[in-house]
Amino acid sequence: MVSRLTESTTYRHGWTTPEADAILGEHARVATWLRILTVLAQKQADMGFIPLKSARDIASLDPDSLDLEAVATGTRETSHSTLGFIRVLQEALPEDAREYVYFGITVQDLTDTWFAIVMRDVATLVLADLRECQTTCVDLALRYRETVMPGRTHGQTGSPITFGFKAATWADEISRQCARIEEGVARWAVGQLAGATGAMGFFDGRGRELRARVCEELGLGDPGMSWTSTRDRISEFGTTMASVCATLARIGNEVYDLQRTEIGEVHEARSSGTVGSITMPHKRNPERSEHLDTLGRVARAAAGLLLEAQVGSHERDGRSWKSEWFALPEVALASATAASQAAALLAGLEVDEQAMDRHVRADGTWASQQILVGLSSHLGKHQAQALLQEVLERQPAAQSVIDQVASAAAIDPEEARQWAVAPDVREAVAMVDDVTTRLGRGPT
Repeated sequence: MVSRLTESTTYRHGWTTPEADAILGEHARVATWLRILTVLAQKQADMGFIPLKSARDIASLDPDSLDLEAVATGTRETSHSTLGFIRVLQEALPEDAREYVYFGITVQDLTDTWFAIVMRDVATLVLADLRECQTTCVDLALRYRETVMPGRTHGQTGSPITFGFKAATWADEISRQCARIEEGVARWAVGQLAGATGAMGFFDGRGRELRARVCEELGLGDPGMSWTSTRDRISEFGTTMASVCATLARIGNEVYDLQRTEIGEVHEARSSGTVGSITMPHKRNPERSEHLDTLGRVARAAAGLLLEAQVGSHERDGRSWKSEWFALPEVALASATAASQAAALLAGLEVDEQAMDRHVRADGTWASQQILVGLSSHLGKHQAQALLQEVLERQPAAQSVIDQVASAAAIDPEEARQWAVAPDVREAVAMVDDVTTRLGRGPT
């Protein structure tokens, strides 16, 4: 039974991806738990802690054959997080192997190691989609490097930029998010084998060796120190992924605003069969763009809970780390979904160059900064600004403004008219070239 709307068959496609489900779904979790226990048993047998035959029997267990209803029943009856799972495994094993499954470890040893695998694998998914987003943004930056459009500050039209410049800011920011993930994953993807209080008292002074062997086999780093109450890795993963989602939400919001009917400078690709409104058939809603904002909000909220979990007591505190069981999957699903949605959004983005040009030239205000620069060379910046402000309040049309300020400042009108011949976007174009070159492409 599904009680959460985001988990329903109808709506879950907007909150997860098949690749994320393959990491975080219930079957995937149980299979990964069993994989961890299998590796643990193999390494324990190699070191003489348990019989080799028992390790082989544990390795023969099939996650598809486990009775998950029995696991759930045992969990409820015992009020223990993994005892139901342990008992189902024991029932599936020969009698002489039952005492050696889950040997000497705690709930956190299992679940924290699973968390490490989840963080590593989700980071891999997100990174792949981010790199695709970066490549698309570089393509957009190069294609539209000289396509002039209004720059906007405080929601108002300002001095001109190019659409390539805007896309280059996206590529630049995404490149930093890729770097954060690449740098962080080595810290996050470490196993846990701590035992009761972190001192690994179950393994006769050889716990660190066992931990190193298990981590190596699972493709994880050795933490070097038990981390049952040290949750900074989890919170760093959460805040990094929330930051990634915030970047993608910023891009989504740009598209959302620029697709507004009265602007119409970019559009999401229209999918066959998509219905914008069942009461207003003309509408073309920016569905992906606004959903990136929604996913960003979810990720930030869940990341805040992971940050709270960093504050725990002594060597183990279930209040903190059990809250991670809720919040970490939320962050992981939101970030994986956002990265996938952003890649699709950017790949299909439609750019209306004519609308951009029309909006730049709709009135003369685009040239105000260039007029100010030219006028400053005669009057000084602050006197020029005061004069231009006074004139613009009376008449915003470019030619009239130029004639008035030229007359007021006793400047040759022909010189003044040169200040507003065409938008000066040289530095914007140069920064496009800087970013795209740094990201391995550059202009041709």
